[in-house]
Amino acid sequence: MKYNLHTRALVLALAGMTISNASALITIDAVNVGDAGNPNDPTTGFGAVGYNYGIAKYEVTLSQYTAFLNAVGATDTYALYNGNMGAYTPTLGISRSGASGSYTYSVVGNGARPVTWVSWFDSARFSNWLQNGQPTGAQAAGTTETGAYTLNGATSGVGFARNAGSIYGLPTENEWYKAAYYQPAAQGGDTDGYWLYATRSNIQPNSRNGSATDPNSANYNYNDGIANGYNGGYAANNTNTLPTSNLMTSVGAFSLASSFYGTFDQDGNAWEWDDGVIGSTRVLRGGSAGSTEGFLRSSYRYSNPATFEDYSVGFRVIVPEPSVGAMMVMGMVVLAWKRKRTL
Repeated sequence: MKYNLHTRALVLALAGMTISNASALITIDAVNVGDAGNPNDPTTGFGAVGYNYGIAKYEVTLSQYTAFLNAVGATDTYALYNGNMGAYTPTLGISRSGASGSYTYSVVGNGARPVTWVSWFDSARFSNWLQNGQPTGAQAAGTTETGAYTLNGATSGVGFARNAGSIYGLPTENEWYKAAYYQPAAQGGDTDGYWLYATRSNIQPNSRNGSATDPNSANYNYNDGIANGYNGGYAANNTNTLPTSNLMTSVGAFSLASSFYGTFDQDGNAWEWDDGVIGSTRVLRGGSAGSTEGFLRSSYRYSNPATFEDYSVGFRVIVPEPSVGAMMVMGMVVLAWKRKRTL
């Protein structure tokens, strides 16, 4: 389901929230993660979620993040833009022009690739912007500093949880894990309900530069020594040399290699921040275009300081649970029709 302007307006209105600068809204493709009350993965202890929820079908893209920067980054108070977004050639994707107070941002190349060089704080501020209705203005309360998370200028630490009642945010570790690896055994899943990889498989995915024919493939680094056009190293160029451009594939480029719930690229492409905490660090999951096979596994749990930014690190967001959103919209449509009939 896509959340367009009208859907989001109704959802937020019913939640008692206001929308500003509605014309600048981006669209988030979402999937519903059902099967509430599922058990944990017995191998890792992760994945149990007691409610249905929505999660973005894809990683946040360069185009979406550029819209965010243009909305709130004229004066980039909290460094939402990393200069490597416009300088590091393997992931070149966003350029910045002008001076502080009048910065503007443009997509470089294919905007459907995932944004990288983002910290956990950048990702949380993007979530706040969504929660607040995607307004335009300074990085302050009501735009980036409150909403899904109460940051109020924070740029370090891990003591920030998603606020109760938020309809956007970063997934909890269990929410991310379930969306990636869970499939009930009764619905064709593995015997314990969890796959080893986010492609509904326990068999190592093939390393490809996108595929519309291979249901078990991902953008990562794997060389099996067979000269057949794939599994030759980095997926982008099928060699052991880091590509000089377009290291990341477009989100959803592996059109058959989804999770059970319909998410894409939870293995490979970009590491993804979630709300998990390990000591003084935040959790990253799923591996990246530069990762080897072991990092893609459900059993691999990685973390870094919440300030960490790298060519391989991006994120996806939690969204309003699609079936609920659709029911709310239908209710509003019926109500509007009834009111019209009584005029």
